[in-house]
Amino acid sequence: MAILSNLSFLSAFLALACFAAADFNRDAEITWGDGRGKILDGGRGLSLSLDQYSGSGFQSRNEHLFGRFDMQLKLVPGNSAGTVTTFFLSSQGAGHDEIDFEFLGNSSGNPYTVHTNVYSQGKGDKEQQFHLWFDPTAAFHTYSIVWNPNRIIFLVDNSPIRVFNNHAGAGVAFPATQAMRVYCSLWNADDWATQGGRVKTDWTKAPFTAYYRNFKIDSCAAGTSCASQELDAKARNRLRWVQQKHMVYNYCADSNRFPQGTSVECKRSRF
Repeated sequence: MAILSNLSFLSAFLALACFAAADFNRDAEITWGDGRGKILDGGRGLSLSLDQYSGSGFQSRNEHLFGRFDMQLKLVPGNSAGTVTTFFLSSQGAGHDEIDFEFLGNSSGNPYTVHTNVYSQGKGDKEQQFHLWFDPTAAFHTYSIVWNPNRIIFLVDNSPIRVFNNHAGAGVAFPATQAMRVYCSLWNADDWATQGGRVKTDWTKAPFTAYYRNFKIDSCAAGTSCASQELDAKARNRLRWVQQKHMVYNYCADSNRFPQGTSVECKRSRF
C-alpha cells in the first residue's frame, strides 16, 4: 500500500481525504479534566488544557485489534517544561499492552523530546526518544501508529521514525491479542519529564493547551492486507536518516540500565 511511502503524492492525497471525515463527537469522548478538554469546530478539533489543579484527557469510543491510527497535534508552545502531551494505544487490566507517543515539554528555545515505548503483557522498558526536525508547536503535524501482527511502525508526517518487529517466536513479548483504545492526555510530570525532573513546571505560564484534530482510525483484522504492510525503499532510507540524525536515546544501547544486554529484538532489527 502507498500509505507508508513518505514521498507518495497519492498517499498524502488519500490521507487528507480521510482526515476530512474525522469527528471527535462521534469517535471520541473526553474522560477527565473537569471541563479542561473541549471539542471544537463541530467535532473537527479538540483541545486539552493543564493548570496547577488538573490536566485533561480523552479516549476513543471503540477498541481495535490492529490498524492504523492517525492524529494531528499542535503542542504546547513556549515554556512547556514539566508537561507531557500524549497520543497512545492501550488495553486495560493487569498485563496490559500499550504503544506510546509521549511529547515531553522543555524550557523555551529547547526542543521537545518525542518519547516512544512498547508494552506487552504489562512490561515496557523499550524506549526510544527523538528530537523533531521542525517546531511541533508552530503548526499541526501528523503522528501515526501502524500496528499489525508483524510489526509496529511509528510515523511522523508519514515518515517512519521507529519500527518494532514481532519476535514473539524468539521469546520477545509482542502486543497481538488484546484490543486497545486510543488515549490522549495533557498532564504534569515535572518529577521526570524535563531533563530528568531538574526543570519544573512554571505555573505562571498556565493554562497550558495542546490541540488535536483529524483523528483517523483504519481498523483491520488478522488475515487482511493490514497484516502485510511493509516499508518501501524510500521509507527505509527515511527511517535510517531519522534514527541517525534525530534519535537521542535508544534502550538497545543503554548498558547502564541493561548491563546483561537488551532483548533479542535489538540484535535482530533490520533497521
